[in-house]
Amino acid sequence: MKILVCLTKAPDTTTKIAFTDNDTKLNEAGVQWIINPYDEWYALVRALELKEAGTATDVHLITVGKTDAEPVIRKALALGGDEAVRIDADSNDSFYIASQIADYVRSNAYDLIMTGKESIDYNNASIGAMVAELLDLPYISHVSKLEIAGGLVTVNREIEGGEETNTCNLPLVISCQKGMAEARIPNMRGIMAARTKPLKVLPASAVDMLTEIVSYDTPAAKQGVKMIDADQMDELVRLLHEEAKVI
Repeated sequence: MKILVCLTKAPDTTTKIAFTDNDTKLNEAGVQWIINPYDEWYALVRALELKEAGTATDVHLITVGKTDAEPVIRKALALGGDEAVRIDADSNDSFYIASQIADYVRSNAYDLIMTGKESIDYNNASIGAMVAELLDLPYISHVSKLEIAGGLVTVNREIEGGEETNTCNLPLVISCQKGMAEARIPNMRGIMAARTKPLKVLPASAVDMLTEIVSYDTPAAKQGVKMIDADQMDELVRLLHEEAKVI
């Protein structure tokens, strides 16, 4: 069984956010890029567990990005990925990215395609569903547990008030969330091995983007906190009504 794990780079959570080009681009000066945690901790690690258990034979990686994404994908190779592909393109359009991945898969069949449930920068949660639609494959989102036996996939996903269990035949696309696996740290052997593992760079397919970024804006600064004595209920109600305007 061959697994393809979709990865994206994301700014480290300590990054100071600023914009450039008339507030249409993230100012990347000094930004430390990491593997999107949902892709790494849950999708990639669970794929590696399946390989270690003998369920999967190969774990391949794919990302859509420029050369600054290569250190990120090399880390994924150090964790245990067998080989990687970088589609040479720079875009924030979900349809464009999903189309690049789908075009690659059409020429390189996989039994299971795994993504994180969302990226921590844009929170779109759309790539997995789009890839599945473009490839006409079944899709299950927000998976917290995955087991495979006899070609049948059993997954659990959290729903309001409980948990849902689904079964599906391969091939399949899933997005992964907390509970799927535990984060790993690459060891020195893995880091050294990653230097010689294949990382192919392919040109992007000709696909029209469906969205464009008009501008970014930072959230309003947090205001100070007002402390109200417990016996001043009328004053609390007045402030919530007149100043906070939440009632």
